[in-house]
Order: sequence, then structure tokens, then C-alpha cells
Amino acid sequence: MLQNKEIQFEHLGLIDYKQAWDYQDTLFARILDLKVQNRKAAPGAQQPTPNYLLFCAHPHVYTLGKSGHEEHLLLDEQGLAAKGATYYKINRGGDITYHGPGQIVGYPILDLENFFTDIHQYLRFLEEGVILTLQAYGIRAGRIEGLTGVWLDYKGEGNPRKICAMGVKCSRWVTMHGFAFNVNTDLDYFGHIVPCGISDKQVTSLAKELGREVPVAEVEEKLVNHLAQLFGATMITAAHEEGH
Repeated sequence: MLQNKEIQFEHLGLIDYKQAWDYQDTLFARILDLKVQNRKAAPGAQQPTPNYLLFCAHPHVYTLGKSGHEEHLLLDEQGLAAKGATYYKINRGGDITYHGPGQIVGYPILDLENFFTDIHQYLRFLEEGVILTLQAYGIRAGRIEGLTGVWLDYKGEGNPRKICAMGVKCSRWVTMHGFAFNVNTDLDYFGHIVPCGISDKQVTSLAKELGREVPVAEVEEKLVNHLAQLFGATMITAAHEEGH
């Protein structure tokens, strides 16, 4: 199989959650369709599959993964409306989380057969990209065994805090959904859910840890570079596609 190490990077800006989800589905289906065609193609006639990385932020929204529990959303419809937030049940793994302005939401839509076929390594690489980015701000972050995402005080220092949540879908080695990295996020919105189903640990942001807001574009640039290095990929900045 031809391996394609290029990733088309596209920044969607502040975009409605459902609109971004639909766009992910379009790209995801595009890769899967090509993989099916390649299996039927004559030797030497296969085409390399594309890879995409979308960055965006969403208006206030809560999303519940397939293994989540609805009671972890602590707001009813009136409460959601009062907070200006929407709510979706979606097809990624994981429980409930929040997305909002000031957050870097990353959606890698990759054919892992272009890189490696190991979903655990994939998740660790996403986490490592955030960990390396935080190092640039003097923040030591890592993982807590048995939990996904990126944490501060992760070695049992007494106040573990999640700074990046993760939830992905993978089919035939093609990924979608991804991670949410709190930069200048309004953390009050996490008070209306049991974040990721974990009731005994806090959520934090880069701004809260540093005591100042940080330019999101600056953090994004560092993160994109780290992800490119980890995956051994070349990032190609893609023009916006029409219709999303």
C-alpha cells in the first residue's frame, strides 16, 4: 500500500458543532470510500489515501459519547438555553464533555495505515503533542493510568487537573473526532456536567495555570508542529472547502 505522510491542515475558526461534525463525516467517508476502491483496484492502480487535521472552536456545546451517561449532564433544556449551550449525543468513545470558545478542538481524520496501525499509539501521540506544547509554557503535564487525556499533578501530587479531553472513533484504521485542549476556556461551563464521567477530579486551562490569557493561535502553531513531528508527517495548509 502507498503510504501518504502528508496531512492537510485546515482551520475552521469558530464553527457550529453539528456543521463541523458533518464536515468530519464527509472527509471520513471520502477516505473509507477510497480504501474500498483500492482493494478492488488492479495492482499498481491504487491511490494514496488523504489525511486531514481540522482545528476549530465551537459555541458552547455539550457532547455525550456512546459509552456516556445522560445523567452526567446536570442541565435540563431550560438550563441549556439559559447558558446559551446546545447538546448532542455523538458517535465517539467516552462520556460527556464541554466545548466552547477559547478551546483548541482538534479533529484528526487520518488513515492510520499511512502511519502505524495501533490505536493506543495514536491516542498517546495526540496526548504527547499537548504535553510537549505545555512544556513550552513551563507546565509539566502527563497521563494518569486508566484515564485518557492530559493531566496536571498527574503523579499523585494531590490535585489532578485535566487540561485536555479526548474521545475518538476509528473504523478500518480511519480516525475521527479527537481532542479538546483548554487554553482560555470558561471553566464554569464544566460545572454543569460530570466531565468525562469523573466526579473527583478538576478541570483546568492554560490561562488558569499561568494566571493570564494566552493567544490561541500561538498555542495552535506549537501544537501543529509537535503533531507533525510525532507522526513523521508534513502538514499542508489547506484552503477552506466550500459547503461547510
